[in-house]
Amino acid sequence: MHTSSTSAASTSRTTLAMTITAALLSTGSSSFQHAGRAFSRSSRTIATSTRILSAKPGQAEVVLVGCGAPNRGMGWYHAVQMLEGRCPSASLDYVVEPWFMGAGKEGPGGPEFADWEKETEAAYGTKFATSLADLPPPENPRVALISGRTADNPRLLTESIANGCKTIYLEKPGAPTVAELAAMRDEASAAGVDVLMGYNKNVCKYVRKTREFAATMPGSHVTFVSNNAYENTPESLGECFERNAEGMLKNMAIHELALLVSFYDVTVENIESVEADKEFSSCQTLPGPSGTDFTDFDKIKFTITTKNGNQVSVAADRCGGTDSYATVSDSSGAEVFRYYMPDEEDRAMVKELSAKYPGAMPYFFTQDPDYVTVKELVAKHCADGSPAEGVATIDVAVETLRVAEYLTPLLTEQLS
Repeated sequence: MHTSSTSAASTSRTTLAMTITAALLSTGSSSFQHAGRAFSRSSRTIATSTRILSAKPGQAEVVLVGCGAPNRGMGWYHAVQMLEGRCPSASLDYVVEPWFMGAGKEGPGGPEFADWEKETEAAYGTKFATSLADLPPPENPRVALISGRTADNPRLLTESIANGCKTIYLEKPGAPTVAELAAMRDEASAAGVDVLMGYNKNVCKYVRKTREFAATMPGSHVTFVSNNAYENTPESLGECFERNAEGMLKNMAIHELALLVSFYDVTVENIESVEADKEFSSCQTLPGPSGTDFTDFDKIKFTITTKNGNQVSVAADRCGGTDSYATVSDSSGAEVFRYYMPDEEDRAMVKELSAKYPGAMPYFFTQDPDYVTVKELVAKHCADGSPAEGVATIDVAVETLRVAEYLTPLLTEQLS
């Protein structure tokens, strides 16, 4: 069997070198829920004259909408990468964070965010606000990187368009429902605004390597495996189910569904059959921290066959560890190839980042290079019109969400 192996010659990947102190970033705090997050107009509208940093020629000015807490929020890690210049076409000029600059500033994560805000503004000139309405008009092509709560995204997209954003980078799944996401697509299209999605696995090395290997073997079968590192306890999974109430297929496994839509002709209309692996899969009803019961998969594996003859499998396990990978099996079912994310080349980088940011979410580090790639492609597309090769569009996102909504009740029924 061929397993992932790459030259160690390129292990000298660009490392993070923020000036923000490690003490501020190593809070180790628990997950923060942004329930009830509300955008209110800031009392300190940003005037153009107060700006210290702005995008240079060839760069897009980026507005990060929904930063989250240091070490915990995906938006925060997006900020870290841009502030360090790892995305050359992106200038992080503004951060819009209503929760930790508003109702949540005294709660868990609030003081840490306030310290990070102060350090970031002093070191980089990035301006902070509680609302998109408080920002001055764009001076350069503007990207809104929306990384807040999924339920807020329809409104945030509308506000981003009104703010003059030319391009929107929208984190998965984009919206709570297909109808909302389709309406967002149509609104952006009418305004001439491009919407690209944060489906970073579309540009992942392990996906590319697996597809390339499978293409050399007619009749082979690909399985994409996604793992998280939650504790396998009712308390840990119950908290996970409540915080990700949209469900596993709209959350954790949505990246894999996007791969199926992008590369394997999977659409609701083109699905011939779906078969759950009952031995692997598990669906539970557990109470969350609020005491409310939530039903979701803690692990799921299934195979989709399309009407045009494609067949592909997905496995996702909330408690499976930190690595994702993909396998290729031959026509007899024997595994002949496996490629990990991170691979051996990237493990040194993951170790370095884990030491630099203790307490941060582990998946930040395993997917670090891919986050950089997607942001750079989106920012460059906004800045000069370059095609964002491989980055999922909102059309792909709409179909991906349709597939998730189609599969969830079907797989739940098969496991009942």
